[in-house]
Amino acid sequence: MAEFGELEAQDGVRMPWNIIPVATKKEQSIDSEIPVSAIYTPLKPLADHSLLLPYSPLRCRTCRSVLNPYSVVDFSACIWGCPFCFNRNPFPRNYSSIADNNLPPELFPHSTTVEYLCDSFSSPSPPVFLFVVDTCLISEELDFLKSSLFQALDLLPDTSIVGLITFDSLVRVYELGFPHCTKSYFFHGNKDCTKDQLLDQLSFFVKNPKPSSGVIAGARDGLSSDDIARFLLPASDCQFTLHSVLEELGNNPWPVAADHRPARCTGVALRIAAGLLGACFPGSAARIMAFIGGPSTEGPGAIVSRELSDPIRSHKDIDKDSATYYHKAVEFYEMLAKQLVHQGHVLDVFASSVDQVGIAELKVAVEQTGGFVVLAESFGHSVFRDSLKRVCQSGENDLGLSSCGIFEINCSKDIKVQGIIGPCASLEKKGPLCSDTAVGQGHTSAWKMCGLDQNTSICLVFEIAKRDTADVVLQSQSNQFYFQFLTYYQHSNGQTRLRVTTLSRRWVMGTESLQELSNGFDQEAAAVVMARLISFKMETQPEFNPQRWVDKALINICTWFGDYQKGNPSSFSLSSQLSIFPQFVFHLRRSQFVQVFNNSPDETAYFRMILYRENVSNSIVMIQPSLISFSFHSPPEPILLDVASIAADRILVLDSYFTLVIFHGSTIAQWRKAGYHNQPEHQAFEHLLQSPRNYADTIINERFPTPRLVICDQYGSQARFLLAKLNPSDGEAHLSGESNVVTDDEQMASQENQTVVDTQANQTVDTQKIETENPPKPEEPLSSCRKRVKDDNATFFANLKDHMDEFIHASMDEHKTCFKNTMNKMFGTFSKSDAVAEKQVEAKEVVEIHSPLQAAVTK
Repeated sequence: MAEFGELEAQDGVRMPWNIIPVATKKEQSIDSEIPVSAIYTPLKPLADHSLLLPYSPLRCRTCRSVLNPYSVVDFSACIWGCPFCFNRNPFPRNYSSIADNNLPPELFPHSTTVEYLCDSFSSPSPPVFLFVVDTCLISEELDFLKSSLFQALDLLPDTSIVGLITFDSLVRVYELGFPHCTKSYFFHGNKDCTKDQLLDQLSFFVKNPKPSSGVIAGARDGLSSDDIARFLLPASDCQFTLHSVLEELGNNPWPVAADHRPARCTGVALRIAAGLLGACFPGSAARIMAFIGGPSTEGPGAIVSRELSDPIRSHKDIDKDSATYYHKAVEFYEMLAKQLVHQGHVLDVFASSVDQVGIAELKVAVEQTGGFVVLAESFGHSVFRDSLKRVCQSGENDLGLSSCGIFEINCSKDIKVQGIIGPCASLEKKGPLCSDTAVGQGHTSAWKMCGLDQNTSICLVFEIAKRDTADVVLQSQSNQFYFQFLTYYQHSNGQTRLRVTTLSRRWVMGTESLQELSNGFDQEAAAVVMARLISFKMETQPEFNPQRWVDKALINICTWFGDYQKGNPSSFSLSSQLSIFPQFVFHLRRSQFVQVFNNSPDETAYFRMILYRENVSNSIVMIQPSLISFSFHSPPEPILLDVASIAADRILVLDSYFTLVIFHGSTIAQWRKAGYHNQPEHQAFEHLLQSPRNYADTIINERFPTPRLVICDQYGSQARFLLAKLNPSDGEAHLSGESNVVTDDEQMASQENQTVVDTQANQTVDTQKIETENPPKPEEPLSSCRKRVKDDNATFFANLKDHMDEFIHASMDEHKTCFKNTMNKMFGTFSKSDAVAEKQVEAKEVVEIHSPLQAAVTK
């Protein structure tokens, strides 16, 4: 997959199908489950050859695409042909000297990605940060938060515009431009506040009359600079006042009953913050940074009542439509998202609480504005502190924050855009490029990206038009599809730029060129696209079955590209370009994106929001964590994500993106506790202990949000962070002295065997039948409905659950047999020899049940 990494380094694009399959109307599309798509990182730092051109781009008069290396140039006539609409365009006068040996930079063969400086003469506007702070915190948490805010304010540039809003049951807007004492304006938290009401309450029109008509937006339209500077002013001008306000800031002064939650009006505070920014700095690089320590219980946007007897909604409540506050809160934050997108502002949420805070409801507003979300257990945790520091700092390790982005796309005429899954909002620009099927933000060819950084990635999903026949002549003459991505944005230095990326991909008739398709298949990009599609479908389709969908996709891929002999599962093989894909699917089925059990709605929303904005390399770590081994016997090396990889003399480092685990084997832990690493003669052991920590620190410094670091020992309580991600043991680990993981998860080998059997069945059974029926199983003789013996290692509830499942799914004949056998045992007619024989039969059935695939193949 190195060649795909090189393409990403050049243009910031990864595509599952780098050779695009095209089907006829009479055959099934190969890309039905894994569509033709692209993971694009608009602001990815590129190689040295990327260009910044100090002039405006040359555009096609018909489709508005930009001149690129794939344009056909007629030097004698001084015209160029657009590869998208085939229109011929004349060069302007400043291109009159163009020749084969005198090309403009945008026509260089390697200039598939270039940047244009749109307004080099305009003065850059400073960034705006409006802090919205929750004060319904215990004193210790509030002290942690104030300490982090002091550090963040010191890291901001002096020219940055800052403001402060706090809230509990009331919302306080602080007038930082009043230096004599702390001055603030109060708003009730139980009712919404419009922008006009906000401006009246804040006395914006005391000195200057309010305009009788028009939109009030900034100093140019209705507001004076002096009024704006009362609440939002440069950090250097209000540093003392802001620090004084934060030092005096106390927690919620209103008493809270023991059986009640604090009154917290998060929704109203965010609405007031959005209204203030919309009135003072519309269309500028402004961010609302909300620090939330608990669920909203007051006013619009509340997610739960104040009574502790009323639990916060769970996944089950949302699925059953029994979450009282959920839909109203989502509707409120959708309105807030539209307001922020219209203004071009960003909402960042930093939530720190052991309880849910409402991330599931806030998701739409954060995601559509391109904001950050950080979820931690405490404001004193390194996950929160270091993540906030990364947002505010500038330098070599900063995030490269940009704002006010607009993303547009041009494609060849046989390609339509279904939509984007990622941090953006639709601009509803309809046209011939829009597909009738919408995925994510669809039915448009332009999107608003209010906030984006160097790692922000979006997933574009395309629809390829089917052809009437497989025209070999047409394919040989014109077998290229073209894509052009245009990103307008305001750079962190204030400049307005346009980045243009132009791609060309060859297409083939799918069923006739399987070898070519497999050579261009990117396994990692395909797994990431599947993860985004599954997450989106689970959010929008209540009846969607993710396991069935992903299994069907894997079976179809193996059916198309697998080599095997019918009736011989061991002969199944995939080419090297697809060999790891089943492994990715196995871990995707077990990931937090598919398995929401044991995760709250807030945690699930948090995981998916991070997935939607990260590139392929980071996303694949979320799907399949990496495991690195450190030992005396070998240099650091990646090893299998399996329980068999645990050894007493090893140190393992697990990277699951959100968590980094440094796991010491039992022998290593004993040596460390004995202090051997502090002895001069054991410097090698000291180096062995330090190497995993250095490796983890490198990852922590580069990643956002900052991952949680867990350092644990074998057989320790926190070892569960590693064991939860490993492929479960096959039951033989205890023979070699290694750890044995008891789990309900299926082993990877079992799933691969299942895929082989289903793939072979897919050749002989109709496709519709596969979707509705399970693969055939061998017929078993009627016996007692109790087919499984009691597992001594399992808990009582696990055995009870197995028994109840077997009882419910047993047939009527099996119930009759069970009843007859029970009566025989009760009245002594059942002999001892018969009982022994029945136990042998049941034991044999247990073996067959635990390995149904082998039994089916043998039979």
